[in-house]
Amino acid sequence: MKLPRDKSGRDLAHSLSKYWSYRFVHQTGSHMILETEDPTHQRIAIPDHTTIRIGTLNSIIRSVALHKNVSKDAIINTL
Repeated sequence: MKLPRDKSGRDLAHSLSKYWSYRFVHQTGSHMILETEDPTHQRIAIPDHTTIRIGTLNSIIRSVALHKNVSKDAIINTL
């Protein structure tokens, strides 16, 4: 499945919080820090930009999919 090309950092953070049990911890500069304890502890940084670059988005989705033990398509479908 193709990655969305017009996702903002806030949209991505909202989707991860709503569907994948991440929570906003704090913001340092232009990066939002999210973390989860399910199934183990993980912290990710998401740039608070109006449009996330495709490589950055792919890297974040890949990291979440590996941690949650699901396919990248499952993550993309919830965006």
